[in-house]
Order: sequence, then C-alpha cells, then structure tokens
Amino acid sequence: MRVVHIKNEAQREACLARLCAEVYGHHVALAPLVTFAGVLGVLFEQEAARLLALVDEESRPLALALLALDEAGEGMNVMQLADLSQQPVKAPGLRLVSELALRAPLRVDAASAEQERRFREAGIDRWFSGKGGVRIGLSSRHPATGLGDLPRTLTVDERSIVQSFKQDRALFDDYKRLFVEGLKAFPETL
Repeated sequence: MRVVHIKNEAQREACLARLCAEVYGHHVALAPLVTFAGVLGVLFEQEAARLLALVDEESRPLALALLALDEAGEGMNVMQLADLSQQPVKAPGLRLVSELALRAPLRVDAASAEQERRFREAGIDRWFSGKGGVRIGLSSRHPATGLGDLPRTLTVDERSIVQSFKQDRALFDDYKRLFVEGLKAFPETL
C-alpha cells in the first residue's frame, strides 16, 4: 500500500465528492454539498487543502483524507477521513493517518476517548485538551509544543456557503451538478 496525493483536477473533484458523501452519509441534505463547495471553491483554490488516498497494490483507493493547512502554513489538520474499502484491510483510514503522521506535521481532533485511542494507535503521540472536550493530537513532526502556539486551522465558512446558495440558485445548481458528477466518476484506480 502507498499514499497518493490526488492532484488531477477531475479525480480530485470525484474523490472529494465521495469523501464528503462517506463522511456525512449519502442521504444527508446539504452538509456534504456545503463542505464540497467550500473546499473546492475556497481551500483548493487557495492551495490550502490537500486530498490524499491510501491505495492498494493495484492502485485502488482504500481510504481518503482531506487535510487543511493551518494559518502559519506549518501544520496540516485532518478535516475528513473515510474508509472506502470493503476488502479485508483493517482500518485503512487509520493506516493512512499512520503513514501521514510519519511524514507530515499532522494534527487530528478527537471528539471521544475511542477516537483518541485509535489515533494514538496510528502514531499521534502528543495530546492536549481543547475547547468543548475535544482532544487535539499532534504527530511528532508537528512544530507546536502546546495549545498556545498551535495556529488556527483554515476552514470553510459553512454559513456563508449556505447563504450564497440561497441567494444564487445557479451557484447551488453548479456545485450540485459537480458533486453528483463527481460521485458518478469516482475512479477505480488512482
């Protein structure tokens, strides 16, 4: 298995659509489309996000991860993570995080003790208590030494996107079309 940075625009759109659908569910109303639009229209445009996949020996994607840079451009936060594989590969998403933790200044946010335990097993070894009970984990390559020097992660303003969709039906329809086309065009290999 190996990690692939998805740079091809058509593959990246298709993989982002699939990742959003996997994370939010295929029958959730607007959330996957809002994230898709924000990442595609803002973070990818500003080169502030990366889409990575763990692929098998035949280059079939097993897991996807969306990473967003922090404001200082020094670290990357796992925004979304999803297993795609129905094959007998144990926890491919965590294997992807494990590979990334070895190579990158990675940050993860864990909302539960179980998530923290799984990320610890994937090699995230430094932990801090964040707001609202969220635990923030950093890989050994991350330059921050504590919460005080941890830059804010770049994100998408979901409320603004929803407002834009309400004010501009054509914009909504364009992103919806791109999202649906992306789901249909999800590549078998990368």
